[in-house]
Amino acid sequence: MEEQNNNGQLQIELREEVAQGTYANLAIITHSSSEFILDFVRVMPGIPKAGVQSRIIVAPEHAKRLLRALEDNIAKYERVFGPIRTSDEPSLPPLASVKGEA
Repeated sequence: MEEQNNNGQLQIELREEVAQGTYANLAIITHSSSEFILDFVRVMPGIPKAGVQSRIIVAPEHAKRLLRALEDNIAKYERVFGPIRTSDEPSLPPLASVKGEA
């Protein structure tokens, strides 16, 4: 249950087992008229079956706030660490003048 302190601020408890986090490398998002469902999946190389690690269900308004928060945080990250490349972007071509040796 949520508690508010005297200043009206929400106190959020982060239990140790939740603080460890859960690794996922795939997200599947579906929606209905009243909710968005985010399934976080862990896909492992060579294993044909992937398991949903966590399912989060949110209202459409909250999904939009989450989108804005992610956009804001990604922009802050990229200002510090540079652009995040994704697999749908073309990779840099190999340098013709650089030759590798084994």
